[in-house]
Amino acid sequence: MATSSAKCAIREVAKDVWTFSCPFSRFNLFPVGGRSTAIRLSNGDVWVLASTPLDEATKAKLGEIGPVKWIIGADAVHHLFLGDYKKQYPDAKVIAVHEAAKKVKNGLKFDGAWGADPPNTQYGFENDIKHCYFSGFKNKDVAFFHPASKTMIEADLLFNLPATEQYSRTRSSGKVPFFGNLNPYTWAHKKFAWSLGVDTEAMKRDVKTVLGWDFERIIPCHGDVIEKDGKKAWTEAYKWYLD
Repeated sequence: MATSSAKCAIREVAKDVWTFSCPFSRFNLFPVGGRSTAIRLSNGDVWVLASTPLDEATKAKLGEIGPVKWIIGADAVHHLFLGDYKKQYPDAKVIAVHEAAKKVKNGLKFDGAWGADPPNTQYGFENDIKHCYFSGFKNKDVAFFHPASKTMIEADLLFNLPATEQYSRTRSSGKVPFFGNLNPYTWAHKKFAWSLGVDTEAMKRDVKTVLGWDFERIIPCHGDVIEKDGKKAWTEAYKWYLD
């Protein structure tokens, strides 16, 4: 994998919601992009889905937003930088999926783990951000919903490639060579979503839970932000679980 944090694009996509969009490629070949998302909660605390390097620009922006109190690992593979964030923000609670917690070997203490904690566990940020743990998804992803901005945030449940914004400060177009787009409206994405479902009934349940949220925007970790018609995009991506 390869990432270049110095070339991240930082912006406020909605009131109290910021994205940190960075170049990221799998196997130095597939430019899927990476993205962290920070949300200022109603009490002024900051919740961060931490999926990209904690570079100086990121630290500076987070310092402007408010005190970081929540560090989130959204699935089994988005855990590389959790320790860096905890070191910088020692008073923050680290919540991740159990599969990610098992992979972290640096002594990082987790304050909660989806997949290990009892279902419907409340972590303390639920007044502002709802969550749905996809136990039937291969990467054990969690989807999040910020009602105040009508925004859904997720890691690997939905891609929206090419990663134009994430490569906007590089010479790359962000397009995947010889492949084309992987966005929610393609057959390839439907196949991708179906193939990563390891428990069909659990997937149907959780897909419908997310569909019940009132969101317009989707912030994925990989690919461009979907600014409108997010629910339509979600319905198309997971159509095979809804039919």
